[in-house]
Amino acid sequence: MGAASKIGHCLLVTGGGRGIGAAVVRLAANKGIPVCFSFLQDTEAAAALASQSTEAGGHVRALQGDVADVDFARRLFDFAEDQFGTATMLVNNAGVTGPIGQFRDTTIDTLRQTVDTNLMGPMLLAQEAIRRWESSGIPGRMVNISSVASTLGAPNEYVHYAATKAAIEAMTIGLGKEVAAKGIRINAVAPGTVYTDIHAAAGEPDRPARVASRVPMGRIGSPTEIASAVLWLLSDEASYVTATVLRVSGGL
Repeated sequence: MGAASKIGHCLLVTGGGRGIGAAVVRLAANKGIPVCFSFLQDTEAAAALASQSTEAGGHVRALQGDVADVDFARRLFDFAEDQFGTATMLVNNAGVTGPIGQFRDTTIDTLRQTVDTNLMGPMLLAQEAIRRWESSGIPGRMVNISSVASTLGAPNEYVHYAATKAAIEAMTIGLGKEVAAKGIRINAVAPGTVYTDIHAAAGEPDRPARVASRVPMGRIGSPTEIASAVLWLLSDEASYVTATVLRVSGGL
Protein backbone atom coordinates (compact mmCIF):
# COMPACT_ATOMS: atom_id res chain seq x y z
CA MET A 1 0.00 0.00 0.00
CA GLY A 2 2.87 2.41 0.71
CA ALA A 3 2.94 5.89 2.15
CA ALA A 4 0.11 7.10 -0.05
CA SER A 5 -2.34 4.95 1.96
CA LYS A 6 -1.77 7.20 4.98
CA ILE A 7 -3.30 10.24 3.28
CA GLY A 8 -6.68 9.23 4.68
CA HIS A 9 -9.08 10.59 2.05
CA CYS A 10 -9.51 10.94 -1.71
CA LEU A 11 -11.68 11.92 -4.64
CA LEU A 12 -13.20 9.40 -7.06
CA VAL A 13 -13.72 10.38 -10.71
CA THR A 14 -15.40 8.01 -13.15
CA GLY A 15 -14.41 8.21 -16.80
CA GLY A 16 -11.36 10.17 -15.73
CA GLY A 17 -8.99 9.10 -18.48
CA ARG A 18 -9.85 11.86 -20.93
CA GLY A 19 -12.03 14.87 -21.64
CA ILE A 20 -13.80 16.57 -18.74
CA GLY A 21 -12.93 13.71 -16.39
CA ALA A 22 -9.21 14.06 -17.08
CA ALA A 23 -9.46 17.82 -16.54
CA VAL A 24 -11.06 17.20 -13.14
CA VAL A 25 -8.31 14.73 -12.25
CA ARG A 26 -5.55 17.18 -13.23
CA LEU A 27 -7.08 20.15 -11.44
CA ALA A 28 -7.78 18.18 -8.27
CA ALA A 29 -4.26 16.74 -8.25
CA ASN A 30 -2.81 20.22 -8.74
CA LYS A 31 -4.77 21.32 -5.67
CA GLY A 32 -3.23 18.51 -3.64
CA ILE A 33 -6.30 16.26 -3.61
CA PRO A 34 -5.55 12.53 -3.93
CA VAL A 35 -7.53 11.06 -6.84
CA CYS A 36 -8.58 7.61 -7.97
CA PHE A 37 -10.19 7.59 -11.39
CA SER A 38 -11.80 4.92 -13.52
CA PHE A 39 -11.45 4.33 -17.22
CA LEU A 40 -13.05 1.86 -19.61
CA GLN A 41 -10.67 1.03 -22.47
CA ASP A 42 -7.83 3.47 -23.13
CA THR A 43 -5.13 2.00 -20.91
CA GLU A 44 -2.41 4.12 -22.48
CA ALA A 45 -4.19 7.43 -21.88
CA ALA A 46 -5.05 6.47 -18.30
CA ALA A 47 -1.48 5.46 -17.52
CA ALA A 48 -0.14 8.68 -19.03
CA LEU A 49 -2.51 10.83 -16.98
CA ALA A 50 -1.68 9.05 -13.74
CA SER A 51 2.05 9.23 -14.46
CA GLN A 52 2.04 12.90 -15.45
CA SER A 53 -0.01 13.88 -12.40
CA THR A 54 2.25 11.92 -10.07
CA GLU A 55 5.38 13.41 -11.62
CA ALA A 56 3.88 16.87 -11.03
CA GLY A 57 3.59 16.07 -7.33
CA GLY A 58 0.02 14.74 -7.20
CA HIS A 59 -1.35 11.46 -5.88
CA VAL A 60 -3.28 9.74 -8.66
CA ARG A 61 -4.25 6.12 -9.32
CA ALA A 62 -6.35 4.54 -12.09
CA LEU A 63 -8.68 1.54 -12.13
CA GLN A 64 -10.08 -0.04 -15.28
CA GLY A 65 -13.71 -1.03 -15.30
CA ASP A 66 -17.26 -0.38 -16.50
CA VAL A 67 -19.42 1.81 -14.25
CA ALA A 68 -22.48 -0.14 -15.43
CA ASP A 69 -21.20 -3.37 -13.87
CA VAL A 70 -23.09 -4.04 -10.66
CA ASP A 71 -19.91 -4.76 -8.69
CA PHE A 72 -17.84 -1.87 -10.00
CA ALA A 73 -18.93 0.77 -7.47
CA ARG A 74 -17.84 -1.41 -4.58
CA ARG A 75 -14.60 -2.25 -6.37
CA LEU A 76 -13.77 1.40 -7.03
CA PHE A 77 -14.41 2.47 -3.44
CA ASP A 78 -12.38 -0.44 -2.09
CA PHE A 79 -9.53 0.33 -4.49
CA ALA A 80 -9.46 3.96 -3.39
CA GLU A 81 -9.43 3.00 0.27
CA ASP A 82 -6.53 0.65 -0.33
CA GLN A 83 -4.56 3.31 -2.20
CA PHE A 84 -5.22 6.48 -0.20
CA GLY A 85 -7.98 6.11 2.37
CA THR A 86 -11.70 6.86 2.50
CA ALA A 87 -13.30 8.30 -0.62
CA THR A 88 -15.03 11.43 0.67
CA MET A 89 -15.82 12.93 -2.75
CA LEU A 90 -17.26 11.47 -5.95
CA VAL A 91 -17.60 12.84 -9.47
CA ASN A 92 -19.91 10.79 -11.69
CA ASN A 93 -18.50 11.75 -15.07
CA ALA A 94 -18.42 8.61 -17.25
CA GLY A 95 -20.85 8.91 -20.13
CA VAL A 96 -21.58 8.02 -23.76
CA THR A 97 -23.83 9.42 -26.50
CA GLY A 98 -23.86 6.80 -29.21
CA PRO A 99 -24.04 7.85 -32.87
CA ILE A 100 -25.62 11.19 -33.75
CA GLY A 101 -28.96 10.81 -35.50
CA GLN A 102 -32.72 10.83 -35.17
CA PHE A 103 -34.22 9.06 -32.18
CA ARG A 104 -36.33 6.73 -34.32
CA ASP A 105 -33.14 5.25 -35.78
CA THR A 106 -31.29 4.72 -32.50
CA THR A 107 -30.57 1.03 -32.03
CA ILE A 108 -31.62 -0.94 -28.98
CA ASP A 109 -27.95 -1.60 -28.19
CA THR A 110 -27.21 2.13 -28.16
CA LEU A 111 -30.27 2.81 -25.99
CA ARG A 112 -29.22 0.18 -23.46
CA GLN A 113 -25.58 1.22 -23.36
CA THR A 114 -26.47 4.88 -22.91
CA VAL A 115 -28.91 4.17 -20.08
CA ASP A 116 -26.55 1.70 -18.40
CA THR A 117 -23.52 4.00 -18.56
CA ASN A 118 -25.11 7.41 -18.06
CA LEU A 119 -27.81 6.53 -15.54
CA MET A 120 -27.44 3.10 -13.97
CA GLY A 121 -23.72 3.59 -13.39
CA PRO A 122 -24.10 6.88 -11.49
CA MET A 123 -27.04 5.48 -9.54
CA LEU A 124 -25.02 2.47 -8.39
CA LEU A 125 -22.06 4.67 -7.46
CA ALA A 126 -24.31 7.12 -5.64
CA GLN A 127 -25.86 4.29 -3.63
CA GLU A 128 -22.44 2.95 -2.66
CA ALA A 129 -21.26 6.42 -1.68
CA ILE A 130 -24.31 7.24 0.44
CA ARG A 131 -24.24 3.90 2.25
CA ARG A 132 -20.59 4.32 3.16
CA TRP A 133 -20.86 8.00 4.08
CA GLU A 134 -23.96 7.53 6.22
CA SER A 135 -22.57 4.51 8.07
CA SER A 136 -19.35 6.38 8.88
CA GLY A 137 -20.88 9.83 9.48
CA ILE A 138 -18.90 11.34 6.59
CA PRO A 139 -20.16 14.65 5.13
CA GLY A 140 -19.44 13.47 1.61
CA ARG A 141 -19.66 15.54 -1.55
CA MET A 142 -20.85 14.36 -4.94
CA VAL A 143 -20.99 16.08 -8.33
CA ASN A 144 -22.81 14.46 -11.22
CA ILE A 145 -21.96 15.55 -14.75
CA SER A 146 -25.13 16.34 -16.68
CA SER A 147 -25.51 18.35 -19.91
CA VAL A 148 -27.57 21.26 -21.19
CA ALA A 149 -29.07 18.60 -23.44
CA SER A 150 -31.16 17.66 -20.40
CA THR A 151 -33.35 20.69 -21.02
CA LEU A 152 -32.67 21.41 -24.71
CA GLY A 153 -33.51 17.83 -25.71
CA ALA A 154 -30.82 17.40 -28.40
CA PRO A 155 -33.30 16.90 -31.28
CA ASN A 156 -31.92 15.21 -34.42
CA GLU A 157 -28.71 14.39 -32.53
CA TYR A 158 -29.12 12.28 -29.37
CA VAL A 159 -32.49 12.52 -27.68
CA HIS A 160 -31.72 9.31 -25.78
CA TYR A 161 -28.58 10.90 -24.28
CA ALA A 162 -30.54 13.99 -23.28
CA ALA A 163 -33.09 11.79 -21.54
CA THR A 164 -30.44 10.15 -19.38
CA LYS A 165 -29.02 13.53 -18.40
CA ALA A 166 -32.48 14.78 -17.41
CA ALA A 167 -32.74 11.74 -15.17
CA ILE A 168 -29.34 12.51 -13.65
CA GLU A 169 -30.54 15.99 -12.74
CA ALA A 170 -33.68 14.56 -11.14
CA MET A 171 -31.55 12.17 -9.10
CA THR A 172 -29.24 15.00 -8.08
CA ILE A 173 -32.08 17.16 -6.79
CA GLY A 174 -34.01 14.38 -5.09
CA LEU A 175 -31.06 12.64 -3.50
CA GLY A 176 -29.48 15.95 -2.54
CA LYS A 177 -32.59 16.83 -0.53
CA GLU A 178 -32.83 13.33 0.91
CA VAL A 179 -29.39 13.40 2.52
CA ALA A 180 -28.92 17.14 3.12
CA ALA A 181 -29.65 16.93 6.86
CA LYS A 182 -26.80 14.44 7.21
CA GLY A 183 -24.27 16.94 5.87
CA ILE A 184 -23.89 15.23 2.50
CA ARG A 185 -23.92 17.59 -0.49
CA ILE A 186 -24.96 16.45 -3.96
CA ASN A 187 -24.87 18.74 -6.99
CA ALA A 188 -24.57 18.54 -10.76
CA VAL A 189 -22.75 20.47 -13.44
CA ALA A 190 -24.46 20.77 -16.82
CA PRO A 191 -21.86 21.68 -19.45
CA GLY A 192 -22.69 23.09 -22.85
CA THR A 193 -20.67 21.95 -25.86
CA VAL A 194 -17.07 21.34 -24.85
CA TYR A 195 -13.97 20.43 -26.85
CA THR A 196 -13.62 16.70 -26.10
CA ASP A 197 -13.44 13.52 -28.14
CA ILE A 198 -17.04 12.61 -27.31
CA HIS A 199 -18.00 14.29 -30.60
CA ALA A 200 -15.70 12.08 -32.63
CA ALA A 201 -17.06 9.04 -30.82
CA ALA A 202 -20.56 10.12 -31.84
CA GLY A 203 -19.49 10.34 -35.47
CA GLU A 204 -19.07 14.11 -35.87
CA PRO A 205 -15.66 15.35 -34.65
CA ASP A 206 -16.34 18.86 -36.03
CA ARG A 207 -19.63 19.27 -34.17
CA PRO A 208 -18.24 22.00 -31.82
CA ALA A 209 -17.54 24.27 -34.79
CA ARG A 210 -21.00 23.60 -36.22
CA VAL A 211 -22.87 24.53 -33.03
CA ALA A 212 -20.69 27.40 -31.77
CA SER A 213 -23.05 30.00 -33.27
CA ARG A 214 -25.84 28.80 -30.94
CA VAL A 215 -23.87 29.79 -27.84
CA PRO A 216 -24.62 33.32 -26.56
CA MET A 217 -20.96 33.80 -25.60
CA GLY A 218 -20.01 32.83 -29.15
CA ARG A 219 -17.53 30.10 -28.31
CA ILE A 220 -17.19 26.50 -27.15
CA GLY A 221 -16.09 25.66 -23.62
CA SER A 222 -12.92 23.93 -22.49
CA PRO A 223 -12.72 20.88 -20.20
CA THR A 224 -10.80 22.97 -17.67
CA GLU A 225 -13.66 25.47 -17.41
CA ILE A 226 -16.02 22.63 -16.53
CA ALA A 227 -13.51 21.11 -14.11
CA SER A 228 -13.20 24.42 -12.27
CA ALA A 229 -16.94 24.44 -11.62
CA VAL A 230 -16.80 20.85 -10.41
CA LEU A 231 -13.95 21.56 -8.00
CA TRP A 232 -15.81 24.61 -6.66
CA LEU A 233 -18.88 22.50 -5.87
CA LEU A 234 -16.68 19.96 -4.09
CA SER A 235 -14.98 22.68 -2.06
CA ASP A 236 -15.94 24.30 1.25
CA GLU A 237 -16.63 27.48 -0.70
CA ALA A 238 -19.86 25.80 -1.86
CA SER A 239 -20.79 24.66 1.65
CA TYR A 240 -24.38 25.95 1.37
CA VAL A 241 -25.01 24.55 -2.11
CA THR A 242 -26.77 21.23 -2.56
CA ALA A 243 -29.49 19.61 -4.71
CA THR A 244 -28.52 22.13 -7.38
CA VAL A 245 -27.67 21.95 -11.09
CA LEU A 246 -25.04 24.47 -12.20
CA ARG A 247 -25.10 25.24 -15.93
CA VAL A 248 -21.65 25.97 -17.35
CA SER A 249 -22.66 26.57 -20.93
CA GLY A 250 -21.78 30.03 -22.18
CA GLY A 251 -25.38 31.13 -21.73
CA LEU A 252 -27.27 28.21 -23.28
